[in-house]
Amino acid sequence: MKRAKVTVVGGGFVGSTAAHWIASKELADVCLIDLNGEMAQGKALDLAQSGPVEGFDAQLTGGSNYEASAGSDVVIITAGLPRKPGMSRDDLLITNSKIVRECASNVAKHSPNAVLIIVSNPLDAMCHVALEASGFPKNRVIGMAGVLDGARFRTFIAEALQVSVEDVQAFVFGGHGDTMVPMPRYVTVGGVPLPQLLPKEKIDALVKRTASGGAEIVGLLKTGSAYYAPSASAVQMAEAIIKDKKRVLPCACFLDGEFGVKGLFVGVLAKLGSKGIEQIMPLELNADEQAAFKKSASAVQELVDVLNKNK
Repeated sequence: MKRAKVTVVGGGFVGSTAAHWIASKELADVCLIDLNGEMAQGKALDLAQSGPVEGFDAQLTGGSNYEASAGSDVVIITAGLPRKPGMSRDDLLITNSKIVRECASNVAKHSPNAVLIIVSNPLDAMCHVALEASGFPKNRVIGMAGVLDGARFRTFIAEALQVSVEDVQAFVFGGHGDTMVPMPRYVTVGGVPLPQLLPKEKIDALVKRTASGGAEIVGLLKTGSAYYAPSASAVQMAEAIIKDKKRVLPCACFLDGEFGVKGLFVGVLAKLGSKGIEQIMPLELNADEQAAFKKSASAVQELVDVLNKNK
C-alpha cells in the first residue's frame, strides 16, 4: 500500500513541529519546504534521525524546490510572518497574502489533487488567497482555526472543572480572531451540559480567555507565537483527510449561503474525509449566537475587502 505524502510549507516552529507530529504518528512521508532550503533540509534530516530512537518509519525530505512536493495528498501551509507582541493578526494581512499566494500557486502546479490546510494568519483571509491562487475547488481549501480554538476552550474548561480534557467536548464558530464565537451552549463534560456545571460568569470568563488565547501565548513568549497546539491541530485535520475518517471538526470553510453567509471563509463544523470538506454540518443558532456569528463574518469580510483593494 502506497504511503500518503504530506508537504508542509514553512519550516519555522509551526511547520517543523507539524512535520514532527506527522512523522512520529507514521501518518505519511513528509516534505518540508522553505525559502531557506538548507534549513528545511537540515530539519528533515534531524527529524529522520530521531526515527530509530522513537521507533517510527517515515521518509523525510526538505528543501526550497516545490518539485520535491509533487504528488502530495495534503499540503499544510504555515509560511508567513508570525505575530509579535502588540501585533494583531490583521497587521500581517498584506505581507502574508503575498507569501501564501506564491506558496499556493506553486503547490497547485505540483500537487493538483491535494487538499490544502491553511495555518498562516490572518487565517480566514489567507484561505481566500489560497483558494484564488490554487484554483482548487472550495472543498479542497480548508482553514485550521476551529480545532485550535476549540482545543484552547476545552483546555480552559477542563482546568476550571479539574477534569480530563478527554471528557470535554467543545467547539468554536466564526473567524479566527477577537470576534470568534465559542459555543458554550453546546459544550458537554462527560455528556453533561456545561451550564449545569459552571455559573454564567465563569463560563463568560472562559469564553473571553479562549478568544484571546493566542495573544496570551504571544505575550508570554515575547518573541513569537504558539506552535505546539496549532501544528497538532493542522495534523489532526490532515489525518482525518488521509485516513478518510469522516471526522466532524470545526474548520474555516468557504460558505455559500450556510448560516446566512455567502462567499466567505468562516469557522463552522465540517465533515472531513478524503475529498477534504465533505459536508458543512447544520447547526441551530439562537439569536445571540447568530448575531455574534454575523459580526465575526463581517470582520472577515473587512479583511477580504482590503485584500481586494491591494491586488
